[in-house]
This record gives sequence, structure tokens and C-alpha cells, in this order.
Amino acid sequence: MITNVTDKIKYIGVDDLDIDLFESQYVVPNGVSYNSYLILDDKVAIMDTVDSRKSDEWLDNLDRALEGRKPDYLVVQHLEPDHAGTIDRVMARYPAMQVVASERAVRMLPQFFYDVDFEGRTIAVKEGGTLSLGGRTLHFVMAPMVHWPEVMVTYDDKDKVLFSADGFGKFGALSHDEEWACEARRYYFNICGKYGGPVQTLLKKAAALDIAIICPLHGPILTENLDYYIGLYDTWSRYDIESEGVFVAYASIHGNTAEVARRFADILRAKGAVKVTVADLSRDDMAEAVEDAFRYGKLVVAAASYDSDVFPPMHDFLYHLAIKGYCKRRIGIIENGSWAPSAGRAMRNIIDRFKDVSVIEDVVTIVSRLKPSDIPALERLADEMLAEKCDRCVE
Repeated sequence: MITNVTDKIKYIGVDDLDIDLFESQYVVPNGVSYNSYLILDDKVAIMDTVDSRKSDEWLDNLDRALEGRKPDYLVVQHLEPDHAGTIDRVMARYPAMQVVASERAVRMLPQFFYDVDFEGRTIAVKEGGTLSLGGRTLHFVMAPMVHWPEVMVTYDDKDKVLFSADGFGKFGALSHDEEWACEARRYYFNICGKYGGPVQTLLKKAAALDIAIICPLHGPILTENLDYYIGLYDTWSRYDIESEGVFVAYASIHGNTAEVARRFADILRAKGAVKVTVADLSRDDMAEAVEDAFRYGKLVVAAASYDSDVFPPMHDFLYHLAIKGYCKRRIGIIENGSWAPSAGRAMRNIIDRFKDVSVIEDVVTIVSRLKPSDIPALERLADEMLAEKCDRCVE
């Protein structure tokens, strides 16, 4: 697909509707886009390539968009294979073209393309580096650990375009029209969630730029209401609470713990909870569960005991939260066990790795099945979960 971003900038990216799992772990029912751009000035610059899965389609887009011209530069903002997978083929096609990338990226290039001769064909740039294309100058802003160490973003001072690498990206092909925030949130917390500090650093740098358009490497080009998108990124990267609500995540073997979780959700609603969302960790999308855990300020985990530990889907969920930097939330625990309940202890062992969380000390223990005598304990847990109101929520 070729479309005009401005009169001198063209979109030449491709949709991937055949992919089943992004990064071999994230379900993408609506596919994903690999975005690439072409700047046609006195000099010609390609802004990133695409995954090798779509090399042929992208090279065809590039050739048609060039209209007989030859590229002078390939700007590589991020070396992850979904964006850099066609570097070798486009370098072979245009032997006079130079690759412009951060110093770290230039050093890393041979790791991915060991059979390509980069001698004399790279330009390593630093923070504040520039590249004149004639009628415009590209300004390079380093963005290490957003979400790889070699990442940079690029600002075009003529059209006021920020080429934002993986920042402001989302799951979903461009051919599928959908609301931005949901899949952008799932993308952010699962891809960049650990790196809130580096994202904050980048946002501060971006605040000094006059940005009219944001061109990410996944998802739609953003041209209106940029304060909305930047504001959400600011909230997410500060680990602040986006929405008032309680997320109840359960891992149930035979359905008994599921019954407890659903009953607890009903109790929360009856007590006036603004929003209650429930997820079955054995069946629902893990990436969406991670997204919801970060979106809401309160989390209740309910799980069955298993092999003197916790049922594995819950372990996986809490592990994901731990490696993504989960923090600043209130957490309640419900365990189930028929003879030696162990889930509560096992969950707490992982939760103790979280920073700046408030854990309700009294664990609700269910023995095999929910009974009328268990309801008062669930009522007390609900009261404690709802005792604190969110004073930092966006919504």
C-alpha cells in the first residue's frame, strides 16, 4: 500500500494478515502492519524496512514509490527483525545507498546480517545528530530501551513529523479499522511495559519538538488529537492508573475457583464498584490480561493450589506482570485447596517481587468449593478493595 503522508513523504508499508502470533506469543486476530516510509526530497531517504515475511511486497511498493529515483539513505531506527528484516535485500538492490543508524545499531548490524559487507556503507549518528535531505533536515533522537538499546526516533523539521519507531504503535493491520487505544494499550504493556523510565525520557525529549504527525512502525499514522495519544503514553509509562476499577483474574482447574471469582465480582458490583473485569487465565488472552492488570488500579487474583504451588496459568500471569514492572496497585488474594492450600503462599512469593504495591494481608481461603460460610470473607475482601478510591485515574 502506498499513500501520501505529506507531499514529500509516502507510506510504503505492508499489512500482514497471515501472522498468527506476533513475536511468537501475542495473538493478533486482525494481523499487524509493518510500517515504512519514503521521503522524496533533493535526497531520498527510506525510513525503516519490514519483516522478511513481506519483503517482496514491500520492495514492490518501494520501487513504485521511487518512480525511477534511487534512495540515498536507509534510516534504521530499530533493528528488531519485524522492521529490519529486509535491510540486506534493499542494500543489495541499491549499492550506493548508505545506512543511517545509532552507533549501537551500527555495531549490531552484523549480528543479524553476518554475510553483508557494511564497510563504508554506514553512518553512525548520536543524540542531536542531523542529516540534510535538501529541503528538510532529519534530527535524530536517541531512545535506548524503548524497547531495545539501539533504538532512535527521527524528527523531520519541514513537515513536523516524528518517526517514532515502536512508540505509539499498536496491533492490527491498517486494513482493519478499529479504535486505537485498546490494541495500543495491549501492545504497549506487553512490548514496552518494563521500560516506563526510558519512555518517560523520550516523551520529555519529544515535548521540545513541534510535532504535527506521528509515524509509528506499527499501526495508523496519527495526525489529530496528538495530546490524547501522548497523554495515554505518559500515563502508561508512569505506571499511573488509567481507569477506576477492579480486575479479577482467576485460574481454575475444575470450575470451583471460577465460581468463587465470579461470585466475588458480583459482590464488588453490588457494593458499587465502578468497573469490574474478570478473566479466565486458562482460556483468555494472556496479553489482554496483562493489559487489564495495568489499566485498573486494583487486582484480585484467585487460583487453585497445584502440586504444593499454584495452578500454572496463574503463575504465568504473575510472572508476566513481574517482568513487565507491575507496580502502584492494590492486590487481594483468594486461594483454593482441598487438603493443603498452597496457592496463596505461592502467589504472594511472586507478588512480593512487585514494587510499590499494597497487598491485603488476609488471604481468603476456599476449601474445595464455595460455601455460604465463605461469603463473609469475600465481603470483607471486597470492602477492603473498595476502601481506597483512585485519585489519579485518567477516566
